[in-house]
Amino acid sequence: MTENHVLLKTTIHELPEEIRPRERLMTHGAESLTMYELLAIVLRTGNRSLNAIQLAMKIIQHFGTRYDLRTASYHDLIQLPGVGPAKAVEIQAAIEFGRRLYQSNQEKLGVIMSTKDAGNYCIEKLKDLQQENVMALYLNTKNQIVKEKTIFVGSLNASVAHPREIFKEGVRASAARIIVAHNHPSGNPSPSQADINFTRRLAEVGDLIGIEILDHIIVGGDAFLSLQEYGIFE
Repeated sequence: MTENHVLLKTTIHELPEEIRPRERLMTHGAESLTMYELLAIVLRTGNRSLNAIQLAMKIIQHFGTRYDLRTASYHDLIQLPGVGPAKAVEIQAAIEFGRRLYQSNQEKLGVIMSTKDAGNYCIEKLKDLQQENVMALYLNTKNQIVKEKTIFVGSLNASVAHPREIFKEGVRASAARIIVAHNHPSGNPSPSQADINFTRRLAEVGDLIGIEILDHIIVGGDAFLSLQEYGIFE
C-alpha cells in the first residue's frame, strides 16, 4: 500500500479492496501488514479529517518507536488530535492483550539457564520421534525462550536444514541467541561429521549477522550431547 493511495481517499471504504488493511490481512495474513495498517484495524474508524489509516500513521509518528507506543498511557493517547476516550481504550486494550500473550508464551516456554536445562528441554521434545527433526529455540537477552520451531523433518539417515531457515525465524522473533537441536532416532547422540560441519557453519553465519548460536543439542533417547561442551565452538 502506498501513502498516496491513503492520502487521496477520504475513507477506507473508498480504497480499492486489495489495499484495505482488513482485506489485506484476510488475504495475506497479519504478518504482511505494516504497523499502521494493524493499528488502523484496531481503530476501525478515523475522524472527520482523517481516515483510520491516516490516524494510525499520525499516532505512530507521534510516539516515534514501538516501545514508546507500547508504554503510552490512556492520558498520553487522548492528548492526540482525533483520539478520544473510546479509541484510547481500544489501543490500550490491544497493547495489553499482546503483552499478556507474549508474557504467557515466555512463562510456558521457560528459561534456559544451563546446558542441562537445554538438554532436558530438547529431550522432552525430541526423544520419541521416529524421524530426524531439526528444531530451534529462540532466546532473548535473558535466555527466555520466545519461540520454538521445527525447521526440518528428515529421514532416519540425514537431516538437511539450511542455516537461512534457522536465522530467518530468529530475525522474525528478534532473538539474541539460538539453540539448535536434533534427534538421532538410533538412540545414540554422538555427533556425525555432518553434524559437526553444520554446527560450525551455523556459528559462522551467526557471527556474521549478530545472532549467537549458543549450542547444538543432539538427542538420542533419554540422553543428550551438547556440541558446545563437546568443544565444537572453540
